[in-house]
Amino acid sequence: MSMQTRSGGIGTRARAIGLAAVRGFGLALVTLPGALLGFVLTVVSLALVPIGIGLVTTPWVLTGVRAFADWRRVLAAEWGGVRIPPAYRPVPRDANPWTRTFGLLRDPATWRDLRWLPVDMTAGFVTALLPAVFVLYPLEGLAVAAGLWRPLAASGGYWYGFVRVADQASALAAGALGIALLALAPLAPRLLTVHFRLTRTVLGAGQGELAERVRVLTETRRDAVDTSAAELRRIERDLHDGAQARLVAMGMDLGTIEVLLDKDPAQAKRLLAQARQSSVDALAELRDLVRGIHPPVLAERGLGDAVRALALRLPVATEVSVELGERADAPVESAAYFAVSEVLTNAVKHADADRIWIDLHQVEGMLRITVTDNGRGGAVVAAGSGLAGVERRLGTFDGVLAVSSPAGGPTMVTMEIPCV
Repeated sequence: MSMQTRSGGIGTRARAIGLAAVRGFGLALVTLPGALLGFVLTVVSLALVPIGIGLVTTPWVLTGVRAFADWRRVLAAEWGGVRIPPAYRPVPRDANPWTRTFGLLRDPATWRDLRWLPVDMTAGFVTALLPAVFVLYPLEGLAVAAGLWRPLAASGGYWYGFVRVADQASALAAGALGIALLALAPLAPRLLTVHFRLTRTVLGAGQGELAERVRVLTETRRDAVDTSAAELRRIERDLHDGAQARLVAMGMDLGTIEVLLDKDPAQAKRLLAQARQSSVDALAELRDLVRGIHPPVLAERGLGDAVRALALRLPVATEVSVELGERADAPVESAAYFAVSEVLTNAVKHADADRIWIDLHQVEGMLRITVTDNGRGGAVVAAGSGLAGVERRLGTFDGVLAVSSPAGGPTMVTMEIPCV
C-alpha cells in the first residue's frame, strides 16, 4: 500500500511538472508577441494624439491592453493561485473621444498596465519559458547523446546549450547537460508561480492600493444602487402595465358577468372564458416577472441546474459542464446567473454562432465561469455594451471579467467571482 501511495504521489508530481511545462510554453508563445504588440500600438497611438488620430485609436488600444491584462489575471488565479484584483476606473458612457482618451490616461491602472508590458515581454517571457526549458529541452540533449549528433555534426556542427557537438564525446557532454537540466524539472511549477507573482508585483496596485480599492468599491456600490433602483422601476412598470391591468380587466369582466348571468347567459359564458384567459395570462406574466427577479430553479436547485435550464431555452446548440462543490452565497449565485444570461444573450444576438460551450467550476473559494462560442468574434467591453454591464455587475462582488474575441472568432468570456 505504501509503494502504491508513493507511486501515486510521484505520478501526481510528474503530471504537475508536465502541466507546468506545457502551460509555461504556451504562455511564452503568447506573452512575447502579445506584450510587444500592445506596447508598440500604445506608443504609436499616443504619438498620434497631438494630430487627432490618437484620440480615436487610443481608447481601442488601451481597452485591448486591459483585456490582455485581465486575461492574465484570470490565468494567474487559475494556474498559479495568485490573485491580482483589477482597479480600473470606469469610463463614462457615451463619452466623446477626448474624454475617453484622457479618462483612460488619468487612470493609474492604465500606467501600471503599460509598465507591465515591457516586463512581461522580457522577464515575464523568460520565467514562463523556463519550466518548458527544464522539462523539454533535456529530451533533445538525451537524443543527441543517443546518436542524433551524427546527422547534426555532418551538417557543419551543432550547439546544445554551451556545448558544441561534433563527435561522440561532445554528444555525451550534451547528454550530461540535458540530465543536469532535467534535475531542475521539479522547479517547473514554482517557476510558473514566480511568473505570476512577478505579474502581480508589476500589474497589482502599489502604495495607493487601499485608496484605489475604496474608490473602486464606491463606484461599484453606486452602480449596484443605480441598478437596483432601475430594477425596482422595471418591476413596478411591468406590474402596472401587465399583470395589474389584466387583473383589473378581469374584475370588470366578472362584474359584467354578474349582470348578464340571468339576462344573457351566452354572453356571460363568453366573458367568463375571456376572464379565465386573462387570469392565465396574468399568471404567466407574474411567473416571468418572478423568474426575472430570481429564477425558482436557481433558488431550489442551484447555479448549475439554473444555467442548464437557461441553455435549454437557447436557439443555439449549447453544452454545459458543471463542477461545483458547496453552493455559493445566494447573491453571488444570482449575479453569476444573470451575468451568464447576459453573455449568452449577446452571443445569440451578435455572434452569429451555431455552438456555445459553458463551463462552471469552483476552485479555492472562487467561482469561475467560461462561455465560449464559435461566432464571428469582435466582442469588446465598451461603455454601454452588455459586457460592460456584466463587468459592473461582477465588480460589485469584486469579480473579474476577461474577454478574448479576435476578429473571426472564437469568443471566450471568462468570469471569476469570490464565492462568499
